[in-house]
Amino acid sequence: MDELLAKATQGVDLDAPDAFWHIFGNLMALVPWAALLWWSLLFLVVGAVLGWWRGRLWEGVVWAAILGPIGWIVILSRPRPMSRAQPPPLPPGRR
Repeated sequence: MDELLAKATQGVDLDAPDAFWHIFGNLMALVPWAALLWWSLLFLVVGAVLGWWRGRLWEGVVWAAILGPIGWIVILSRPRPMSRAQPPPLPPGRR
């Protein structure tokens, strides 16, 4: 923890009014943004494939974007949509 605090406060005057923004910028510089981008794209692609397979392409993309790999479980647990090729059933008593 001391090492992280040292990296976050490196070159920052803690008495300055904008010290928060300097510390925030130092912390954001430590985040592996490229890896996060590629993992997120992978999660979206797999979610799209699973959604397409289940007949819910955009729902798969949305769940994967929101929950990542947990969204895959959500889309796989949802039932497939009913086919709309069947006509509606007749009311009772009619033949």
